Amino acid sequence: MAKEPVSLLLNPVAGRGRAGRRLPQIEESFAAAGIRYEVYLSSAIGDIEAAAREHSQNGRRTIVVAGGDGSIHEAVNGIVPGDGGARLGVIPTGTGNDFAKASGISLDWRKATQSLCARLAEREPARPIDVGRMNERYFANGAGVGFDAKVTGIARSYRAPIGDLVYLLAIFRGIVDGIATPSLHISADDFEWDGPVTLANVSNGPWVGGMFHIAPMARNNDGILELLIADPVSRARICTLLPGLLRGRHLREPEITHASVKRLTIEAESEVPSHLDGEVQAPAKRFEIELLPAALHLL
Repeated sequence: MAKEPVSLLLNPVAGRGRAGRRLPQIEESFAAAGIRYEVYLSSAIGDIEAAAREHSQNGRRTIVVAGGDGSIHEAVNGIVPGDGGARLGVIPTGTGNDFAKASGISLDWRKATQSLCARLAEREPARPIDVGRMNERYFANGAGVGFDAKVTGIARSYRAPIGDLVYLLAIFRGIVDGIATPSLHISADDFEWDGPVTLANVSNGPWVGGMFHIAPMARNNDGILELLIADPVSRARICTLLPGLLRGRHLREPEITHASVKRLTIEAESEVPSHLDGEVQAPAKRFEIELLPAALHLL
């Protein structure tokens, strides 16, 4: 039996409410494995981050999040700014589950729970995972500036239980609403970019929106971030690029520029939207982004 209880942080509304309905079965699995745990249910944005920070600072060594990428984003921002010593376990119950997919965690929440319980019971060591930082916030899977941030905001406005398709629907609505192409100056190591873009995406993991294989080469434990820039494109061209984006075959398209980086700066002439792990951030004109190798300990 564990020496101390595991903190089980759960967002009941993650995955359009699926997370909350699955809690009893998650608890049954923990109890069957002889794992002591304490449940914390979030009721508002920021609750999981605050709980993860408090539990980590108070010496809790194992924090498990049952939720989606937004919940993991909060947990990372609660754990990493401190000593980063708390281990993170993930039970994917969200919509996209991009971080779980990037980390080799089963997207079947039952299998993921059973596997996690087995590792906890056997006291298996955690594995190091890289984390990114943009300005004062951390991200586990990726950051985006431009059109993908707009699409993220649209997707979060939907409440229909349609899974990953919510992001595809958001893209089409974003196309109809109009595609902004802000002029950006991007500098990273030996890479420089000046000019208008549809989007600039910085990937720690290979997937965004659950179904878009935006950075097939990305690994969240290799000490590298993958920068992808899309030139200004028409509505029709976005539609023709989508099939390749879904399969990770878009990198050779003439509108796409790719660079592997560890640190970069993005500057815009006026404020532009951005997102971290699918969480919309306040518009800004300057983004300082860097990789923190092995900053997270994942069970």
